Amino acid sequence: MVAIMLLFHVLGALSSLDALMSSRTSQGSIAWIISLNTFPYVSVPAYWIFGRSKFQGYVISRRETDSDLWLKHQLKMSTVDRFQLQNSRVRGSLQALESLAKMPVLTGNEVEYLIDGQEKFDSIFAGIRAAEHYVLAQYYIIRNDEIGQRFQQALIEKAEQGVQVFLLYDEIGSYRLGRRYLRQLEQAGVQVRPFHSTKGPGNRFQLNFRNHRKLVITDGKHAWLGGANIGDEYLGLSRRYGHWRDTHLKITGPAVMSVQLSFVEDWYWSSDTIPDLNWDATLSDRADLPILILPSGPADRHETASLMMQHLIHSAVDRFWISSPYFVPDEGVLSALKLAALRGVDVRILIPERTDNYLVYLAAYAFVAPLIELGIEIHRYEKGVLHSKSFLIDDNLSSVGTVNLDNRSFRLNFEITALIAGDEPNQRLEKIFQTDFDRSRIMTVEEIENKSLFFRALSRAAYLMAPVL
Repeated sequence: MVAIMLLFHVLGALSSLDALMSSRTSQGSIAWIISLNTFPYVSVPAYWIFGRSKFQGYVISRRETDSDLWLKHQLKMSTVDRFQLQNSRVRGSLQALESLAKMPVLTGNEVEYLIDGQEKFDSIFAGIRAAEHYVLAQYYIIRNDEIGQRFQQALIEKAEQGVQVFLLYDEIGSYRLGRRYLRQLEQAGVQVRPFHSTKGPGNRFQLNFRNHRKLVITDGKHAWLGGANIGDEYLGLSRRYGHWRDTHLKITGPAVMSVQLSFVEDWYWSSDTIPDLNWDATLSDRADLPILILPSGPADRHETASLMMQHLIHSAVDRFWISSPYFVPDEGVLSALKLAALRGVDVRILIPERTDNYLVYLAAYAFVAPLIELGIEIHRYEKGVLHSKSFLIDDNLSSVGTVNLDNRSFRLNFEITALIAGDEPNQRLEKIFQTDFDRSRIMTVEEIENKSLFFRALSRAAYLMAPVL
């Protein structure tokens, strides 16, 4: 017994060194080092399952497949060169994000905002029915409930018509999805793969990285992405959550090629194969919007999602409005928000009153008072569960994607964001925000100060644990 205890303390010390050298935040390093040396019997196994900050297997896969994946598909993506944005003002403001995304801002697109689950599913199912060559689908959560079965049937019908169908799901997010559901898809000819964060001998116990992307692509012409997964709760049918407020986006135009490239990279990691797809971009005949697609994740050299958010906040002149179900930003984003408020930017943050993650709900109370004192409005959505991930910058840039304002989205999840330049889509999203603000209350410093000492201590502890959640 003594030998086992000594072994755990030695492993705790060695793991502390790894945490010191590899954790992406000082807050995360400190939290892990204290835990590993104080409670090594619990913390050592937890660290090697949840503590890694870099998806090294995916990094190696990228490096090894440069000749296969990037040469073949970046050459195919060269067909979109003629659609690259030439407007120096807009492109200048997005140049840093182009470098992060390793993808260009592309013109010739149209977008449609899809509000809540019914609009999203109606649009996606219509798109799947109209597909002639292939359907690509990728989701973090797929449930075997009523809408999940409708989704399954839509894919099966297309496969039986001879259309190629590819389905990628996250093995952690969809852990309840039964083998029978997947087998029925495979028997119909649908190619199904788990994202497989545990793939490879060095990743067997790696459970903390998730593929949080949610997207559908048909024929390389249309793409859907946003916050809603496949499940009845996203239609507001859950007794536990009730009304579910979400935002999805339909894109038509050359930017679909960028979404498709993101899917192909994930598919290659999961299957070691590259689908034969359409890489000839199709211009929208109804709009000419510039769009940048920005994938992000733990295999990136830099903290792409956090840097994206900081850059956009720093670039705001008149307003920065953001909707996020989870609000536990890192120090860089917090500082950017404070500076924006100090220079007179209208900063509004929309978060839920009710949430599906109580620890994240608690953590927000630990740091919002200084933001409110600077004039930042924290709106709490009261009509149901707010799950929308969208933001507005000034009057000419808007976004919908899968990134939350928390450590998991910034550092542990594979995410995707669409950034749309243009006054008209900005105005459409502004109306959506205004409706959500009307259904919300504004937090005050007094309500935080009036919380019990026990509640405030819990919120502080939840905030300190945020980097390891």
